[in-house]
Amino acid sequence: MPSNKYSAAIMEESNNMTATAPVNGDTPPAEGLSENDSGVELTNENSPLTAAEPPSPFSPKQNGDAASPQDDNQCSRGSRKRRRKKSEEEESTWDSYSEDKSSGASQLGLRQTPRPRTIFQAGLTPHTNTKPRRQNRKQEHSMLLWSLCGGGPRVAVVASGRVPEAPRLELMEQDSKDSAQSSSTSSSSENQPEYNDNKGFGIGELVWGKIKGFSWWPGIVVTWRATGKRQASHGMRWLQWFGDGKFSEVSADKLDSITAFPKFFSQASYTKLASYRRAIFQALEMASIRADKTFSPCESDNPEDQVKPMLDWANGGFLPKGEEGLKPTHTADSNPLDHQVLDVSLPEYFPSGKRPRVSLCKNKATPEESYSREQMVNEVLKKKRSIEEFCLSCGKMRAATFHPLFEGGLCQTCKDVYLEMSYMYDDDGYQSYCTVCCGGREVLLCGNANCCRCFCVDCLDILVDPGASNNARYLDPWRCYMCQPLLQYGVLKRRHDWSLKLQEFFANDNGQEFEKPKIYPAVPAEQRRPIRVLSLFDGIATGYLVLRDLGFKVDQYVASEVCEDSISVGVVRHEGKIQYVHDVRDITKKNLLEWGPFDLVIGGSPCNDLSIVNPARKGLYEGTGRLFFEFYRLLSEAKPKEGEDRPFFWMFENVVAMGVNDKRDISRFLECNPVMIDAIEVSAAHRARYFWGNLPGMNRPLCASGMDKLELQDCLEHGRVAKFGKVRTITTRSNSIKQGKDQHFPVLMNGKEDILWCTELERIFGFPVHYTDVSNMGRGARQKLLGRSWSVPVIRHLFAPLKDYFACE
Repeated sequence: MPSNKYSAAIMEESNNMTATAPVNGDTPPAEGLSENDSGVELTNENSPLTAAEPPSPFSPKQNGDAASPQDDNQCSRGSRKRRRKKSEEEESTWDSYSEDKSSGASQLGLRQTPRPRTIFQAGLTPHTNTKPRRQNRKQEHSMLLWSLCGGGPRVAVVASGRVPEAPRLELMEQDSKDSAQSSSTSSSSENQPEYNDNKGFGIGELVWGKIKGFSWWPGIVVTWRATGKRQASHGMRWLQWFGDGKFSEVSADKLDSITAFPKFFSQASYTKLASYRRAIFQALEMASIRADKTFSPCESDNPEDQVKPMLDWANGGFLPKGEEGLKPTHTADSNPLDHQVLDVSLPEYFPSGKRPRVSLCKNKATPEESYSREQMVNEVLKKKRSIEEFCLSCGKMRAATFHPLFEGGLCQTCKDVYLEMSYMYDDDGYQSYCTVCCGGREVLLCGNANCCRCFCVDCLDILVDPGASNNARYLDPWRCYMCQPLLQYGVLKRRHDWSLKLQEFFANDNGQEFEKPKIYPAVPAEQRRPIRVLSLFDGIATGYLVLRDLGFKVDQYVASEVCEDSISVGVVRHEGKIQYVHDVRDITKKNLLEWGPFDLVIGGSPCNDLSIVNPARKGLYEGTGRLFFEFYRLLSEAKPKEGEDRPFFWMFENVVAMGVNDKRDISRFLECNPVMIDAIEVSAAHRARYFWGNLPGMNRPLCASGMDKLELQDCLEHGRVAKFGKVRTITTRSNSIKQGKDQHFPVLMNGKEDILWCTELERIFGFPVHYTDVSNMGRGARQKLLGRSWSVPVIRHLFAPLKDYFACE
């Protein structure tokens, strides 16, 4: 086992890897992921190879298909509880609790979540309950989901409650169709080889894999049980990729041994992609542990110099043991789970980004006073200290900012986590993390049909009352503390102005102060002229539609869009009045001079490489994330030159669930902080988005107008009944219209559940009925167009103040 300074980094790297267990089957990372599109993220917080991408915590909850009937048969129907993860010490308690509850479930009306399946995994120490519960949340949620390579797949059977003696880590699988089947697999089938097609590449082998559209990438062969999906087809292997933890079914013909390192290693990808560097590091780390390879101490603090010996070893054929030394271990003595993790601080092995970033946490003049949350509660209740002095999430004193929903504060670390995670939703439509702390191993879901919030057991037991979570289990439905009356529950009290505080929380970033945008005086009515607009990433011409609905005279509307279906909608619905110019990257300064001058520049670049729910995201500086800089370039060119005295406005939109560093980088370029607007206030669906810009009154409260359809029932055709008042965020994915833990369709027709029709989706977004019904497009294509579009009432709210500047009919 490595025993030098760099080995410490390797061990800490393993200890701090973060992962979720959504299973994506054989689907590779794809474009078009939105804020609710499921994915997995495996992040090495302290990897010496992580560069531009900030590590992000993810829920270790599987996301896949709807809960199977077998799952429902294991539990009764009423309770809304979602298990996160448990330490080994909690296992026996859970077993006894389950047995007690199973006999009385029918009387209590509780629905017990099926017990999580247990799997082995290689390359990490087992999770134990030795570190403080509120240590860095990015470590708290960490679980690498590699299946154990030796001795065949080992699965704890749910029905019998067998607990393996060896160290284990757990895979949550509430939403997997195969959970019941895989957990009841007989012991005789476990002893049979899983991949017996004589093509090699057994469970646990380190390999290079290739899937269509992606370069060769290192991974590990895993059992199908680790994926929560079906068994692999003949000649196929289930792989879990290093770097992001995603599962794919790959043909054995598209695999090669990890020893073919010189053949498949890409220096270009290694230089450009932090995810690739992370994957290479993880693969070589596991290889070095298996081969008992140690490296000479490196005197340099440069991470690249520290990793170089590992790359040289790999390029040299992994000598002296070679391929034999990399085979999966089969004995407990050689189990890579048994290695010790050394304590290495994050800054020591975390390289600088493409631009130096200053850690706000280290610039405080006075050291933070550490309190546990239990101590915080004691200080507040008995010593009458103000809870605003403490971080409500971890208990630290000298909070950096306020908590947006409850009385109390947040430290800088917890604030960053809250900014990233508070608008992450699982496939059941509920928040991925606790409303209070954006963490939680076990969470309770609010029983209010129109509420999508959840609260973790720790927050209830610490902040409300030691028995609060137990009491909540017996309430059906249980209403969360955002839905209950405005009272104080322990130290937890909802802010009376929480909706305004929430806006302020997302709009303000104490680490970034910018000059206020120039305020243009209103133009006298007789001097107003028609507006000229440049719309980048135009989509289905939402901007033009809103301007016309508000009565603006549009002199020219130049739109850049590459999707042919979107262009078809704009051309047909607006009768050729939009000038389409295709790819934004092809627009030059000469073009702008020819088409301009412009009074309004709007756009929202693709979010699939920015959204943290996409495990294969490349960040702001790679992939589609770079298209933001095309908006920035054209915005800079379109702004009035020195001496031009005319009103000029702009707006940029993107997803809320992005990395906090990406958000701050965008703000640095645009020189303003965004406002966060959720369409739930003016429509029947959630849709939280960031908006940067200088439009007048962007921070004003969002108020519904008489034409807005605020309830789902208002959007339905005659004879159809809404099962819910509001729906979750509608994305490009067809199953995003399903609601709740049980994945119900939101509409009843003739006594049966039904999907939302296209006309109803259009009403939810605020578009006219049949707006996207062009070119014989099918339902799926129309939902994709709507899933990428803006919410019409939100854009109307933002554009309305422009009536003081431009001519209207």
